[in-house]
Amino acid sequence: MRIRGGIAVLALTAIASGCAQGGSGTAGSRPAAGQEAGQAPPEGALHAYADKLRADHAARTAAAERWGLRKVPLTAPAPPARKPHITTRDGFEVKGHEDLGLPPVFTRVPTKDKVVFLTLDDGAEKDPAFLRMMAELRIPYTAFLSDYLVKEDYAYFERMKAAGVGLNNHTLHHLYLPSLSYKRQKQEICGMQDVIEEHYGERPALFRPPFGNYNRATLRAAKTCGVRYVPLWSEEVFVDRWEYREWDRDLHPGDIVLSHFRGRDDWKGTMPDMIRRFLNKVTEKGYAVARLEDYL
Repeated sequence: MRIRGGIAVLALTAIASGCAQGGSGTAGSRPAAGQEAGQAPPEGALHAYADKLRADHAARTAAAERWGLRKVPLTAPAPPARKPHITTRDGFEVKGHEDLGLPPVFTRVPTKDKVVFLTLDDGAEKDPAFLRMMAELRIPYTAFLSDYLVKEDYAYFERMKAAGVGLNNHTLHHLYLPSLSYKRQKQEICGMQDVIEEHYGERPALFRPPFGNYNRATLRAAKTCGVRYVPLWSEEVFVDRWEYREWDRDLHPGDIVLSHFRGRDDWKGTMPDMIRRFLNKVTEKGYAVARLEDYL
């Protein structure tokens, strides 16, 4: 059988190998009707699969060129079947953290996958070009929203959710939480849970405190409001620079990267400019961008 192109050869190898592994003769691994164990799928099916791979790659290549990237972004591996165990980073604990079962606070996901996670905070800038760029490049990201900014245009973030983006909690009014009472903090966090559920259909499991500041009351309130994880960040990317939490000023597998919904009113550039800087660096370093929720 003649296979067209290198992609089709790889597809044949993978599919035939899978058939061979499943051909033990047991009832649970019998080949499909009309296909003997170890027999490759019909040539037409392989050609269709290879054509799809080529079309997907061509689309990503064209998108990378259209948005001015130096290289095509790498594709993340499949989400792990067994999720990493998330714990609070050393030094980020509060008194009684484990005993009270408070949500873990972390800056990196423990994984050997060479992936990083992009997270965007608040919701101030609502740039349609950003939505197009992320959709065309197929780059996953996670949003942490504050209602005082989101309420200007709930529909913008509905488009985001429809594209598979996780919409999570960044409080109602983006206040410095440690200065507030437990009751007031609970209103800020639970109130944003209510907003997201009302407008987007579900209560998020992720919460990021404004400015990354929290205390014991913050985490107690977050737990009461249904929060399971408190991801912070290892790096922050702006339109013109990167900032690092770690001494080596480098990326690591599982790093959470922070940015914000910002435009020319606050930056010397646009959100697509920031994404361009972000993707050029992570791709150059050999990292793919994965979806944070897939690892939690």
